[in-house]
Amino acid sequence: MKKINKSFWIGIIFSVMLYIVIQVLLTTGIFDDVMESTLILICINVMLAVSLNLINGITGQFSIGHAGFMSIGAYVSSILTLNFEMPFVLALVISGLVAAFFGVLIGIPTLRLNGDYLAIATLGFGEIIRIVLLNTEYVGGASGLSGIPNQTTWTIMFLFTLVTIVVINNFIRSTHGRACIAIRENEIAAEAMGINTTLYKVIAFSLGALFAGIAGGLSAHKFYVINPGSFNFLKSFEILVMVVLGGLGSTSGAIVGAIVLTVLFTVLQEYPELRMIIYSAILILMMIFRPKGLLGSSGFSFLKWSKKEVKPSDSINSGSAS
Repeated sequence: MKKINKSFWIGIIFSVMLYIVIQVLLTTGIFDDVMESTLILICINVMLAVSLNLINGITGQFSIGHAGFMSIGAYVSSILTLNFEMPFVLALVISGLVAAFFGVLIGIPTLRLNGDYLAIATLGFGEIIRIVLLNTEYVGGASGLSGIPNQTTWTIMFLFTLVTIVVINNFIRSTHGRACIAIRENEIAAEAMGINTTLYKVIAFSLGALFAGIAGGLSAHKFYVINPGSFNFLKSFEILVMVVLGGLGSTSGAIVGAIVLTVLFTVLQEYPELRMIIYSAILILMMIFRPKGLLGSSGFSFLKWSKKEVKPSDSINSGSAS
């Protein structure tokens, strides 16, 4: 227990120190507004990647509709702050809960599916949300919503990112998280051990949707304008690539993948003609020479409760079905 507490508190202290350093750089003007926007975008992508990793990497469900939950959070929070003048943080929490509700709603009927069938179902869900938003005048239709107040600061963004990582990582380390890992490894064996597979898949799905919705709300209140085209299936694939690039099933891998891809896109903005070619080439080389991702099953000790990520064999040997 002492080692667990030590690892956890080292992570918290490191995070606080990182926040202080960046805050000083922003306050003194060393980091300009562009850099602040980049840092916030990195944090948004970290939230999205870590939450999707819980569904795809930990529970083993192939979901490609994460942008749908992000769009729900973005639109709900924007409407609450624009039309009802609700406090920003409260609007974020409500938008996350609404996204989680839709996660349960879509999860109950579809998570009985597996593999490609589940991927198609979640992709369809994301497209349904986009089409509904596209044809709803109350939320601006195709033109979307504009004039959204800029209330996402570096401090708020950092706090929500840290909460996302801590909550999801602790869930993974809990008995419930190990049940999700058991489902990933062998769903039939997990059922035989008494695990309610549908229940745990829905829990993972809704928890991932919760933080995706909050990330959508934070994004909307930073970049002023949202429209349905920003949340198409390509956005879902982008989040999925972050997870796979960092290392499927690794929380710290998802964080690294989100940082690397965000920085890569930012650097390549100066070369719009070659951006997608370079981006695609890097991904191809990555999958050839490092198919398990940048970190694979390993990770940083200050981001987790133990010295190693939860590996497939751990979920079986630890008696996760209890």
